Amino acid sequence: MTLDDYRNEFEKSSNRSVSMPIAGTIVWGLVALLSTQFNENISVYILLFATGGIFPIALIIAKIRKENLVSSSNPLAKLMGLCILMVNLLWAVHIPLLLNVPEFVPLSLGIGLGLHWVVYSWIINHPVGIIHAVLRSILIVVAWYLFPNDGLLAISCVIVLTYLISIYQMLTRSVHSI
Repeated sequence: MTLDDYRNEFEKSSNRSVSMPIAGTIVWGLVALLSTQFNENISVYILLFATGGIFPIALIIAKIRKENLVSSSNPLAKLMGLCILMVNLLWAVHIPLLLNVPEFVPLSLGIGLGLHWVVYSWIINHPVGIIHAVLRSILIVVAWYLFPNDGLLAISCVIVLTYLISIYQMLTRSVHSI
């Protein structure tokens, strides 16, 4: 198969790939809400555990949507899986931050967990992922500086906003054979 064939197959089996961003929107929205109810230390731990729920929630959504979230046959799906692994290797940064300067954890997690969008953009040959990753990173840093006392809430809201923009783009972009 050619690269274009693999891209077409990825597009067909992934059904627009929105289950992960929908799950991310739910989780980060919940984190935003809970950050208003608990102090900063507890909220950071809520963030850590909640982000671990994105993938299982996405699996449930994918099943409902008939979206193949995990494919072992398409090399582009394998590449996406490796990108998720790459992003999760950043826990080697998040955990020391948690132990030493926990106020940086929302910043590092918010940016780190969005880096795989760049590769997703390449896989589907559409700028949605690049827009998401760049917009998310810039807005997270801006929010972190503008709202130093409510950083987790501000960052969570930024991530929800960027997810909503991306979900809209993913659902409305034209999908055609390459």
